[in-house]
Amino acid sequence: MSKALPTRSENYSEWYNELVKRADLAENSAVRGCMVIKPYGYSIWEKMQRALDDMFKETGHTNAYFPLFIPKSYLSKEASHVEGFAKECAVVTHYRLKNDPDGKGVIVDPDAKLEEELIVRPTSETVIWSTYKNWIQSYRDLPLLINQWANVVRWEMRTRLFLRTAEFLWQEGHTAHSTSAEAIAETKQMLEVYAEFAEQWMALPVVKGIKTANERFAGAEDTYCIEALMQDGKALQAGTSHFLGQNFAKAFDVKFQDKEGKLEHVWGTSWGVSTRLMGALIMAHSDDSGLVLPPKLAPIQVVIVPIYKNEEQLAAITEKVNEIRKELKTLGISVKFDDSDAYKPGYKFAEYELKGVPVRLAIGARDLENGTVEVARRDTKTKETVALEGIAGFVRDLLDNIQQAIYDKAFAFREENTTKVDSFEEFNKVLDSKGGFILAHWDGTSETEEKIKEETKATIRCVPLNATEESGVCIYSGKPSTKRVVFARAY
Repeated sequence: MSKALPTRSENYSEWYNELVKRADLAENSAVRGCMVIKPYGYSIWEKMQRALDDMFKETGHTNAYFPLFIPKSYLSKEASHVEGFAKECAVVTHYRLKNDPDGKGVIVDPDAKLEEELIVRPTSETVIWSTYKNWIQSYRDLPLLINQWANVVRWEMRTRLFLRTAEFLWQEGHTAHSTSAEAIAETKQMLEVYAEFAEQWMALPVVKGIKTANERFAGAEDTYCIEALMQDGKALQAGTSHFLGQNFAKAFDVKFQDKEGKLEHVWGTSWGVSTRLMGALIMAHSDDSGLVLPPKLAPIQVVIVPIYKNEEQLAAITEKVNEIRKELKTLGISVKFDDSDAYKPGYKFAEYELKGVPVRLAIGARDLENGTVEVARRDTKTKETVALEGIAGFVRDLLDNIQQAIYDKAFAFREENTTKVDSFEEFNKVLDSKGGFILAHWDGTSETEEKIKEETKATIRCVPLNATEESGVCIYSGKPSTKRVVFARAY
C-alpha cells in the first residue's frame, strides 16, 4: 500500500497536491503549466457538466461552439477587456513548420508569418460578439441565449492542478438582450443557477455577492460571484456572472431594430465556471485519508467488496451481489462490484476510501448466513451491520443523508470561521490566526481596498447580496460605511 498522505495540518498545499495525484484525478503534463485530467477525475467533471448543462437548458439556453483563435485586433476593440487579459494571452504568429536545414528536427518557417497574429482564447467575448453582429438584426432575434463548453488558455506562471493552470476547461455563457433590465435579470438568474449547483450538487455553501470595481471582470459593468471557504481558511471564487452593459455590443456594433423601428445596441451578459470547481470540491470536503465526495458527483456511489476463502464462497456471494446491484441500479445508483483477486479486502478498503466512494458494502459467507451486510460510510468512517433485506432502499436513503451531512459540515465550518471585526488591528489578528471570511466595514474606495490588499494580501471577495444596512466606519480609513463586506485571503 502507498504511504500515508501528508496531513492538512502539517502542509495543506502538499496534502492537496498529493491527493489530486494519488486519487487518480489529474497529473502534470509534458507541457509546463498544463494538466492531464485522468479518467476518474474526468468522470467527476462529466457529472458536473451534465448537471449544469441540464440547468442551463432548463433556463432556455442552447449550446454552440466558437473558434479557439481570436484575431488580435478583436481584443483591441474593448479597451478594459484587452487591458485585463493582455498579460495572460498566448499568441500564434506562424502557421507552418519546416525541417531544420541542420538536421535538428523542425523549425518555424520564417516565410509562414501570419498577416495578423491570433490569440488563443482566454475568454470568448470578442469572437462571439463579432459573430452576434451577423445573427442579430431585430428585436425578434432577442434574447439570444448561448452557452459553450470549451477550453481556454491564460498563461499562468505559478500553477496548481485544477486551481490554476495555463489551459483549463470551462463553460461560458454569452447572452444578448433588448433591455438593460432583462440583461441584469439574466445575470442574477445565472448566479442563482451556480449557487444552486454548488450547494445542491457539490454540497458547498456559498456567499452570493457582487465584486468591487477593482475585482470585476474586464469589460463588465458589474460582476456577481459565489464565494466558498476552503478548509485552510482561504476563499475560492466558485463562479461568476457578468452584466456587460452595452460595452461589447458597441465595440462590435451589434444593433437591433426595436418595435418602433429604432436601432439600438443590445445589452449583454457572460457567465462561467471551470475545472477550478474540482479544486473546490477537493479542498472543501476531503480529509487526511483521501477524497470525500458528495454522492451526487461521485463516479462510483457504492462499492461492494466480497470477503471469501474459496471459489465456492465467492460464487454464492456474487449471486447475492448481482441481486443487490440490480436493485441499486434500478434506483439510479452507480455501483461497482470489486471481485478482483489482485488485492486483499483491506487494501481495497483503503483505496476506495482514498477515492472518496461514499458507501462501501462488505459481504462475506457469514453475512450470507445471517442475512446481513457491513455498511461503511466514507464521510464519517462509521460502520454498521444492516439486514440484506431492503438494503437498496437503505443505501439510497444513506446516500441522501451523506449528501446533506457533507453540506452541513462545510456550512458549520464556514459559520465557525466567519468573523465580524471593527478595527484594522482585530482584522490582522483574525487574518493571521485563523483566516476565514472576515466581515468588516469598508469606505467604498479603490484606494483603501488596494492598501489593505498590499498590507495583508487579503481582498474583498464580494459585497454580499444579503448585506444589511449598518452604519459604521471603515476599518482602515475610519471613514463612514453603510455595510460590511467579505474579506479573505484567496486562491
